[in-house]
Amino acid sequence: MTETASHPWSIFLRFLLLGCVSFGGPAAHIGYFRERFVEREKWLDDAAYGRLVALSQFLPGPGSSQVGFALGYRRAGIAGALAAFLGFTLPSFVLLFVLAAIDSPGLDHPAVGAVVGGLKLLAVVVVADAVWGMAGSFCRSRLHWGLACGSAALLLVAPGLGMQLAVLAGSGLVGAATAGTAGGGAVAPIRINGRIAGLFVVAAIVAALPAGGMIHAIYSAFFRAGALVFGGGHVVLPLLQETVGGAIGTDRFLTGYAAAQAVPGPMFTLAAFLGADLMPQLPLLGALVATLALFLPGLLLVLALYDGWEALAARPGVAALVAGINAAVVGLLLAALFSPVFVAAVHGAPDMAWVVLGLFALRGLRWHVGVLMPLMVGAAVLRWWW
Repeated sequence: MTETASHPWSIFLRFLLLGCVSFGGPAAHIGYFRERFVEREKWLDDAAYGRLVALSQFLPGPGSSQVGFALGYRRAGIAGALAAFLGFTLPSFVLLFVLAAIDSPGLDHPAVGAVVGGLKLLAVVVVADAVWGMAGSFCRSRLHWGLACGSAALLLVAPGLGMQLAVLAGSGLVGAATAGTAGGGAVAPIRINGRIAGLFVVAAIVAALPAGGMIHAIYSAFFRAGALVFGGGHVVLPLLQETVGGAIGTDRFLTGYAAAQAVPGPMFTLAAFLGADLMPQLPLLGALVATLALFLPGLLLVLALYDGWEALAARPGVAALVAGINAAVVGLLLAALFSPVFVAAVHGAPDMAWVVLGLFALRGLRWHVGVLMPLMVGAAVLRWWW
């Protein structure tokens, strides 16, 4: 890679493009990141990427956004992390803020639905490619294949955050047990960036203070939700509904949630819609405060733990634990490939045909996602037109 690719502006543009097309939720986002930065641009290999994904699975906050944030940090430090976060988040933030500020009946037009449908089919292709590629890297033994398939089976029959955390932790422990004494000695504790940890503590204390006006109330409610939610955007829904749903009404809250699922990028930008509604006199300020507060805990924790996690994961014993977690992540992606990605996008044989052709184009012909995207969208629009 050239040095230009490490410039924050270049990182911002890369993630901005991904933020414009990344439909399909966290599993699809992880697939898009892997296709772009592991397969295409060689920023890192699958092993290093797997460590980032493993770290994000055990931290509260938006998992896929944390992976993107960590990729930017790995490439260009804090400036790169902020550039990646802003680029990936900006498109959905703008769309949801605009939807909160104005009513746009044109968004209900069938043609718009056809475009979104084509992008969802692309998400199926990208996630399937990610499962395929990551399985080849992380499932090189019967044990890891068993962990991946067992994790997928458990998550398919008993989906939910509790099971997700259980299979990740259980697979990690099984992987660690296979290391035997190879780790050599006691494992050192994770080193923590003290300054960033201090910022997290200060931010948490500010959130816990008694209400000091609407801005502080919004910050406090959304920071608490971001600090307590594991599992990404869908899991944050009940927390936000409990804290702010009553202030804007159930119908309006569900409208924002539906809109967040219909736009690309992280679902945590639902905060932009809700924040704008909570401060109708200053909607942009409300949207900014709510969005930053919801993302802040998870991103600060990534910065606080990143360097220590990288060093710790290099130890043989811990590497075996991470290998088990990575096998479970393959299973997690495989389960997510079916639900919600596949079931939300494929509604018949013609849709499945386009998925098969798209997978061949991406993996067999090595077409770029940027080339495949307009073809999938165009095919969906033509089907609607005819």
